[in-house]
Amino acid sequence: MQAFTYYMPTRVICGRDCVLSRGALFAELGRSALIVTGKSSAKNGALADVLSALEANGQTATVFDRVTPNPTVACVREGVALLQAAGADFVVAVGGGSPMDAAKAIATLAVQPRSDEEVFAGGYEARALPMAHVPTTAGTGSEVTPYAILTNDAGQTKTSITSSAMFPRLAFLDGKYMAHLPVSSTVNTALDAFSHAVEGMLSRNATPMSDALAKESLRILYPLLQKTAGELTIDERDELLYASMLAGMTIAQSGTTAVHGMGYSLTYFYGIDHGRANGLLLGGTLRLCEKKKVPALEEILSACSDTLDGVCATLDALLGQRESIPRARLEEFAVRAMSNKNIKKSAYEPTAEEVKTIFFSAFPAS
Repeated sequence: MQAFTYYMPTRVICGRDCVLSRGALFAELGRSALIVTGKSSAKNGALADVLSALEANGQTATVFDRVTPNPTVACVREGVALLQAAGADFVVAVGGGSPMDAAKAIATLAVQPRSDEEVFAGGYEARALPMAHVPTTAGTGSEVTPYAILTNDAGQTKTSITSSAMFPRLAFLDGKYMAHLPVSSTVNTALDAFSHAVEGMLSRNATPMSDALAKESLRILYPLLQKTAGELTIDERDELLYASMLAGMTIAQSGTTAVHGMGYSLTYFYGIDHGRANGLLLGGTLRLCEKKKVPALEEILSACSDTLDGVCATLDALLGQRESIPRARLEEFAVRAMSNKNIKKSAYEPTAEEVKTIFFSAFPAS
């Protein structure tokens, strides 16, 4: 048997109204919470549920709702300052990937201070304030991973920081918070989850355990992915959230591949949503895997119960009209991507010319 390890210390609580019914679990995290969120959590009911649960436990809370998409180091610094001023001793993330990423960085930098120049230097100790995460989108899977992805202005990209302490202690999954999520957000976050499951299986760091999680994620996720441009029931959103979590558990073991490394330039320079950026690059990547006869491709397609042409057609339908990006810029992005560590982690390890071809296929009219 292939040698591998598996570590996922997050306690997952799934079910309708689980934040309220199992809110006593927050009590084990500390006395006073910093709630890290964006503006939408006040509208979808998630913030109110968390505040009610904390109040019932006799815990106090301070709300930091200034997290923007693709959080910056400055945003994290603001959160750390508020946490310290409030005397908070644990962190609750409420929202999509950006609040969850920011929360992890805040919980870590609060106990491991670093200068701006050192934030992305790696080498974090396994120390962070306790965290609970309440995802309100189904895509990032950050509630079960040890990664925080931040905007790296010095490197003009997005960069992850990580330690085992960045795994949240608790994750509460309830699809009701996504009942009124805009179609574009539903599609883009579902594409992100799909990318995680696929890339997890295409990673050189894949294990039998991570592949099992990825296949189950794809089995549930792919039929729902095809429906995300329309109306989803609350039950379907529950399933989408569950599949997203499984995909997050996958990359917590395997990491991601060149798709993520390539997509960061699209997000940083053109503001393309992270999940959409991944989706734009997946079709060309899967075609490359077919050309290189990567064994995992057949397993991916089997889990989706579709052909490669069918999967690519599904992606094309969801992505719609492509952005217009000059060829010269795409060539620049290809050069930048080749220095990303995820290139060599890919079972299909693309050459510089192949990366360029993937970018060109993603934006054929450019």
